[in-house]
Amino acid sequence: MTTNPQVRQQKLLTAAEGYYELEMYDHALAALNDIPEPGTVGPALHRLRGEVLRALEQHQAALEVFELARAETPDDVQLLMAMAWCWKRTNQLPRAIAAMEHAYRISPNVAVVLYNLACYWSLAGNKTQALSWLGRALRMDSGLRQLIPTEHDFDPLRHDPDFQLIIHAKDDVR
Repeated sequence: MTTNPQVRQQKLLTAAEGYYELEMYDHALAALNDIPEPGTVGPALHRLRGEVLRALEQHQAALEVFELARAETPDDVQLLMAMAWCWKRTNQLPRAIAAMEHAYRISPNVAVVLYNLACYWSLAGNKTQALSWLGRALRMDSGLRQLIPTEHDFDPLRHDPDFQLIIHAKDDVR
């Protein structure tokens, strides 16, 4: 019995998604590698492969695949955030910042985008930018404040009095 190639592709993609959700990354990658004619699947395949590679801490390989997805969906904020995450881990902080700035232009009301910009500017040693983005992110979503104590990206600012002022400000102050 022959199977329609598109049906087989979809089954393998679905299986890979399931393996990814179960954190069975090697199985997910194997399923993705079994997809015949991967060029016909589109950005979903590239994005999932990138996420699997990112989970396996193969950041440069993930970026190469994410670039393929971005060619088809250049304004995908989640994709830009994933790429920025990988650029940070491959010592390409300016590219991470540029990706997040692009994400901000697309979705200026997504607090985590602003938060990530604050993180990356902190790592870049730009206190003014870091505190500006962090303050705005916390005003948009005070729940992000819970992430700060364990966020190592803020270690360069952790004991700075201005940083302390922002993270301890009342939520109702605008």
